[in-house]
Amino acid sequence: MWLTIATPPTKSLDHLDKVMGVSAPDGLRARYACQADGEFRIIAVWETKEHADRFFREVLGPILARVLGPEPSGAPAVTGMEVLREFIPATAG
Repeated sequence: MWLTIATPPTKSLDHLDKVMGVSAPDGLRARYACQADGEFRIIAVWETKEHADRFFREVLGPILARVLGPEPSGAPAVTGMEVLREFIPATAG
């Protein structure tokens, strides 16, 4: 699994929703919109690094280029890391 933390170039949750869309990209397991220090963060869990790379290159990149220009100064900063262990607590039954 691969995890990405991105800082999108927006301060509006409505704008973020429009950019991210409602459909799930191939390989996306979970996505969380958070706010820290007045900035949005998008935390995403992917099946593989290749899924994440493909999304940023083929989906998000073209969207941001249309909205912000071909080389936007506000492009998202993205950190990626391999998930070494996943822990999902058992549900009470």
